[in-house]
Amino acid sequence: MTESVATDAGTARITWYRATRPRLVLALSHGAGGGIEAPDLQVLARALPAHAVSVALVEQPWRVAGKKVAPAPRTLDVGWRGVWPVLEGAGLPVVAGGRSAGARVACRTAGELGAAAVLALSFPLHPPGRPEKSRAGELLGAGVPTLVVQGGNDPFGKPEEFPKGAYDLVEVPYGDHGLAVPKRAGLTREEALETVAHAVVKWVASLG
Repeated sequence: MTESVATDAGTARITWYRATRPRLVLALSHGAGGGIEAPDLQVLARALPAHAVSVALVEQPWRVAGKKVAPAPRTLDVGWRGVWPVLEGAGLPVVAGGRSAGARVACRTAGELGAAAVLALSFPLHPPGRPEKSRAGELLGAGVPTLVVQGGNDPFGKPEEFPKGAYDLVEVPYGDHGLAVPKRAGLTREEALETVAHAVVKWVASLG
């Protein structure tokens, strides 16, 4: 099921993958360079409903409008805030999440929106080659249970670059920013995505 949602940043779109008897909602948004067709978002959308988690894939207004360049972070936050009442509509706890820029939005807004937890896929800790431009403050400031799923070779921040903090981190060996793995990794793309799905299923089960 797909629904359009009017926000102060334009019209957003939610694609639902509903569990039969959900106990929570996992809302996931895309990054600045792609949409909800990202393989990690798709594998979670298909895997989580069997574990009593409804998944909402959220397309930001700029993406719905067909634009190729994401707007400033503040505008992304506005779009995310605009869909939140719909995500909460079933009266269930909502886990905020996303990949890359979407993960940053989830972290920045978790406290004010009352998110139950945050799932950060490929959190862009810093621009490639610019570790001094750290965004760790956004991650550390989420203030709710947080899981980071990070590629072992992500140029936006390798797992060992992340600061200590009150969050969990799962590494996808050899994974890049899109969590794709090279042939030398010794595991297929499908196996890498299974790693993501297994980690998230285990984590959401721990949320109670």
